[in-house]
Amino acid sequence: MTKRVQTFLSQSEAKAFDKQHKHKLQFNITKYDQTVVRGKQQYADLEFVKKRAKNIKYKAIENLDRYLVEFETNFTANGGKVIWANDDKEALQEILKIVKAKKAKTAVKAKSMATEEIHLNEFLAEHGVRSVETDLGEFIQQLDGEPPYHIVTPAMHKSKDDVAKLFADKLGTDINLTAQELTLVAREKLRHEYVQADIGFSGANFILPDIGGIAVTENEGNARLSTSFPKTHIVVVGIEKMLTGFQDLAMFWPLLATYGTGQKVTVYNTVMTGPRKENEQDGPEEMYVILLDNGRSKLLADEVKREALYCIRCGACLNACPVYKNIGGHTYGTTYSGPIGSVITPHYKGMEEFSHLSFASSLCGNCTEVCPVRINLHNLLLYNRHESVQKGLTSMSEKTAWSLWRRAMLNRKTMERGGAGMKNMAMKVLFRNSWGKHRSMLHFAPKSFHERWMEMHPEK
Repeated sequence: MTKRVQTFLSQSEAKAFDKQHKHKLQFNITKYDQTVVRGKQQYADLEFVKKRAKNIKYKAIENLDRYLVEFETNFTANGGKVIWANDDKEALQEILKIVKAKKAKTAVKAKSMATEEIHLNEFLAEHGVRSVETDLGEFIQQLDGEPPYHIVTPAMHKSKDDVAKLFADKLGTDINLTAQELTLVAREKLRHEYVQADIGFSGANFILPDIGGIAVTENEGNARLSTSFPKTHIVVVGIEKMLTGFQDLAMFWPLLATYGTGQKVTVYNTVMTGPRKENEQDGPEEMYVILLDNGRSKLLADEVKREALYCIRCGACLNACPVYKNIGGHTYGTTYSGPIGSVITPHYKGMEEFSHLSFASSLCGNCTEVCPVRINLHNLLLYNRHESVQKGLTSMSEKTAWSLWRRAMLNRKTMERGGAGMKNMAMKVLFRNSWGKHRSMLHFAPKSFHERWMEMHPEK
């Protein structure tokens, strides 16, 4: 068992039995579930919309090479600059070149999972650049020194009182402030950052090849401010965020809003096609889009599993997952948690280190049921498990246990050997530290069903 797996198991156990953590998580997810039910009412035929959305993503991913080149051509024609990054190291080095050229000291960053994936804030800090998260949830997490807890709601595991205490400790505010007052404090702090920042960072919810643009979805307006005030705007986006064209937004913006937050559409939806033109007053003087691979091409090469690249990062599968609801987001130890994280992370970061995530699932299929683009998540988890076994990423003890189980299942005499006493003793020895740690041990009946049947029907 690797150190990463041991850490995952110990943290999972701690979170699963943390009543306060579970209460906060269940409270927030329940609120989410209630709003999503209302949001879905805008659709006359939701399943038809999901099917169309999946078909569009299928077309975009199957023709990704062509669409990426089309995007680069059109975005460059708009005055922007495109940078291709094979991995996180290349992306960070390209960002560093821009930072040094601009002699930047401060940066503001809109919510972006891609920048979390490459650990941008930590990298900038190492090179003397102060980067400030401007999304409220991300701002809270940055103050607390924690990564995002959830794809959509980064501070889902915190209550209002937790935030009030954090602000009191870090910002010197009154610990009794209301939620509205806490929000106003963050607003005031961030307003000064926008106008002083040298560089603005953002991600992108969608890439639009036909117009050479990127689409950003938000509820707070911080992304618009982060990308408009600084003279330089850098977008870091995974190549899988591709759509087939601008017209797709009419479907994907409401779909993302419905499954992400339960809204009909989010408050701010912005399309950016390049830097400020001569006749425009707002926007950056320079705009870069870094197209991030970082393992995505490896997943793209797999005809079965590339379906995972359809994900629009709505977070619905996390909220539906019974495992996530018990162990929370940080336990996964990855940028992307929950079912979708368990599917893609082993391909992005290596099956050897992260294959255990695909086993952290009940395979109930609820993640597949709620996915707005109908990704067969529970099937993909099984494919990952199969691949990890094929690569020999299982312990000798596990291999031995399954070998013995197979032999017993294929032979009635072997299965009955030793009787109930022997089986109960084996259960205590083998499972007392796993199953028996928090549950009463399983007990075999004195006589098996087969033995009782033979007694009742000796002629058969």
